[in-house]
Amino acid sequence: MTAVSPEQIAFMTRNEADMAFKKRVATIFEWTDPQEGSLILDFPCGRGFYLNMFRYATKARVIGAELDWEVIQKAKANVGHLGVPLHNANIYHMPYPDNTFDAVILSEVLEHLEDDRAALREALRVLKPNGVVAVTVPHANYPFWWDPINKTLETLFKTHIQHGMFAGIWANHVRLYTMPQLEQALLDSGFIVEEKRSFTHHCFPFIHNLVYGIGKPLLERGALPKGMAKAANRITFDQNDGSLLNPINLGLKLFNFFDRKNTMNEPPDRSTVNLAIKGRKPHG
Repeated sequence: MTAVSPEQIAFMTRNEADMAFKKRVATIFEWTDPQEGSLILDFPCGRGFYLNMFRYATKARVIGAELDWEVIQKAKANVGHLGVPLHNANIYHMPYPDNTFDAVILSEVLEHLEDDRAALREALRVLKPNGVVAVTVPHANYPFWWDPINKTLETLFKTHIQHGMFAGIWANHVRLYTMPQLEQALLDSGFIVEEKRSFTHHCFPFIHNLVYGIGKPLLERGALPKGMAKAANRITFDQNDGSLLNPINLGLKLFNFFDRKNTMNEPPDRSTVNLAIKGRKPHG
């Protein structure tokens, strides 16, 4: 049983406009099962969103690692005051001894890597025997309304946009995954596959472009008023008063309305934003 309740998950994701991210958070907390004293690696940790949540809701020990130096600096600004260790490191050569971690989080990273299996083998190496890896990736069969631009380009012209404001789900990605491809990558890397999920089918039109193409740059440039910034920031979920006079909260209410029909695991043939898979390191 997870150490974090659904109510805590809901509170920590109350600022979240990306409905798929909300389900990624719930899945990662469930699969990593953060207990007091357990040691969990988030690689890459990005701006520290998962690290912040783990420190807020659990007594597990967490470490964040990230290759991009500028992103590490943003993580330090977000969670450095919490005493979370942050390491500038390469995912292909993790600076940790064998059999170190109880769980490793690889969320939204494999799709960026030329050699996804090399990263998975490193995760296997640093995991303790019986340790868990929690992986999420974008689904090759994504919903039309999540990214209509790329879905149209793929359907009609067999191409897509990988960079810039209109990149959508393909933003800086080497590949998207089908579930058989993702499962095979874990099996090839030595993991036992224990559970699979596919989630977020219903979505507000163009939401990926709105959230990541427009909203995120405005937030990071400090272009939003203070109240709106607090309601849009994943780090400041405990500072949002929930007022519907705030345009961000009105938008969140609308996005959550579209999300109400989604489940934590959609049927295999349904288009979804994310695939998730839980792997376990064999005993020996």
